[in-house]
Amino acid sequence: MSLTRLDRQYGTAVRSVWATTLGRTTRSWDGLGSWRDRDVRRFERTTLPILLAGQRKVASLTATYLEQLYRDIDVRGSRVDLDFDRVTGRALRDVDPDEVYRRPFKEVWNALDNGAAFDVALARGTHRLETIAKTDLQLARTHTVREVGDDMPRFSYTVRELQGEYDCALCMIASTQRYHKRDLAPIHPGCDCLVKLVTADEDPGQVIDEEKLERIHDAVEDALGTFDRGGRAVDYRKIIVANSHGEIGPVLGFKGQRFTGPDDINLPT
Repeated sequence: MSLTRLDRQYGTAVRSVWATTLGRTTRSWDGLGSWRDRDVRRFERTTLPILLAGQRKVASLTATYLEQLYRDIDVRGSRVDLDFDRVTGRALRDVDPDEVYRRPFKEVWNALDNGAAFDVALARGTHRLETIAKTDLQLARTHTVREVGDDMPRFSYTVRELQGEYDCALCMIASTQRYHKRDLAPIHPGCDCLVKLVTADEDPGQVIDEEKLERIHDAVEDALGTFDRGGRAVDYRKIIVANSHGEIGPVLGFKGQRFTGPDDINLPT
């Protein structure tokens, strides 16, 4: 099986899991009818098992995919004995999922406290839920890549391959870089990029696709009206940085971006 075909089959399988998991999660949320404090436990009882099953399926697909990749460079292969507890659930953020999935409700309550109309507040909570669920599915993938990579000594680095229908500029720039395999690939909430382990006889350097990076630079020039290929007046590579997020690890963002902290959120009493 060619790598291109393998990538395509793996990507299709993961997208199917995403669609099923997110669809069931959204239907459960929409079907609540009310989003008060008493509804939180009802939602979590029905939805957390769905989310955990989705994460485990993504982890399983990823482990199998990496086994097949490794078999192409080492006929002896490398059998994966994956501990799902290390790559799903609480392990993703080191925060109890009960707390994580209470946050969409808090988003609704906070919006209402600030005078938003109910439909606006509910839309914000829905968006927060979708973002959290998508991020956890992608974290299950990146955590699995890290865990499985430890048992595959001929793999040295991870690279990002774009596979979404729409790819944001953050992911496009990241796809021109390589990362050491023990480093979780930087992500942003909702990122669905394919993360691959690759081998190299020698370090190819941080930038592995200068041509694509140049095309992105050209797009920046078209959008902003200014550009400096020498990177002296404006170094556009520094526009994108890997921020450190307290729960989910490295996250792609714009330079100067800060994460919301406890002092920024007014929780209902």
